[in-house]
Amino acid sequence: MRVAVLSGLREWGDAALDLMFPPRCPVCGELAGPDRRPPVCGPCWSSIIRFAPPWCRVCGIPFWVFADRADPAPATCAACVRRCPPYLFARSAAPYTGTVREALHAFKFLGQASLAAPLLDLILEVCAGTERLPGDLVVPVPLHPARERERGYNQSALLARRLARRLRLPCRMRALERRRATRAQTELTGRERRRNVLGAFSVAEPRVVRDRHVVLVDDVLTTGATVAECARVLIRAGARTVGVVTVARVT
Repeated sequence: MRVAVLSGLREWGDAALDLMFPPRCPVCGELAGPDRRPPVCGPCWSSIIRFAPPWCRVCGIPFWVFADRADPAPATCAACVRRCPPYLFARSAAPYTGTVREALHAFKFLGQASLAAPLLDLILEVCAGTERLPGDLVVPVPLHPARERERGYNQSALLARRLARRLRLPCRMRALERRRATRAQTELTGRERRRNVLGAFSVAEPRVVRDRHVVLVDDVLTTGATVAECARVLIRAGARTVGVVTVARVT
C-alpha cells in the first residue's frame, strides 16, 4: 500500500514539474509533447530509421545497404565470409545518422544520461523484437578509468545495466577492463582501428565469464574492431560465445 502511495505521489510530482517546467527534447531542443519517449520528443523518436531483416546472420548489417545485392539475400555478408569475426552475432538498432547520431552525441558528451532509457528501448524494439538474443550474462564495453572519470559515467554500462534488467540476466559491470587509453577510433582507418585496440582490454573476472554466453553492449559499431577485440579476450578467458548489441552502426 505504501509503495503504491509513494509511486502515485512521485507521478503527481513529475506531472507538476512538467507543467511548471515543460521538458525539452535533448536532441532537437523543442518542447517535448505528450507523445514523447521521455526524454525524446515524439517527432524525433518517430524519425529514427530502424534496421530490419534480412541482415547478415553474423554482423547484422542489413542487406538493403548494398544497392546491388542479389535476391534472395545471402545468409552472411561478403565481409564476414572473408574475415569471420570472433563474436557469434552483432545486432544494431539503427544507422548512425540523423536523430540517433544526435542522441548518442548528447548521451556520450553532453551529460544526457537519461537518454539511456529510450536508446535501450530502441535496442529492444529492433534487436530483441525480431529474434531472441542468446546469452546468460551482460557485459558492457569498458571505458578507460580516466575517460570515465572525465565523462562521469560509461554510456555502455548504463545501457548494459538496463538491458540486463529487461532480459532478467546478471550484469557484470567490471568483468572487462580497458588496460590502456586508446586514440579515438573516429580518426582512424579500419586497419589502424584494429591496431589501436589490440591488447587494450583484459578480463578482470575470468571466473565470472567462464562457460557463459556473454552479451556485450556498446553504443556504436563502426568497423567492429573494438567489440571484436573484447570478444577475443572474453573467449580466451573461457566464455563460450559472445554476442554484441549496439544502439547504432555506421553503414
